[in-house]
Amino acid sequence: MAEKQEIAEIKRNIRDCIGEKVQFKSNKGRKKSFTKEGVLENSYPSIFVVKFENDYEMTRRVSYSYTDILTKAVEIVRCKDNLPIQVG
Repeated sequence: MAEKQEIAEIKRNIRDCIGEKVQFKSNKGRKKSFTKEGVLENSYPSIFVVKFENDYEMTRRVSYSYTDILTKAVEIVRCKDNLPIQVG
């Protein structure tokens, strides 16, 4: 039951940050990870969408599940106040 409450808290935190610039770190396994800045674009019941822009003026939208944050496969930090979006 605690897991459902934690995911609900993550959803609430993500919803509060929609439209804000965030620093995004994703672990890709085998000591590989990438860090980029993007904008939290939207929140849905099972996933949230982050919009990234690269040096070539192309936009890329990537979706992640809330459990990615819970399992720490993804870390999100708000750029304006440098606070992580996490449980607790």
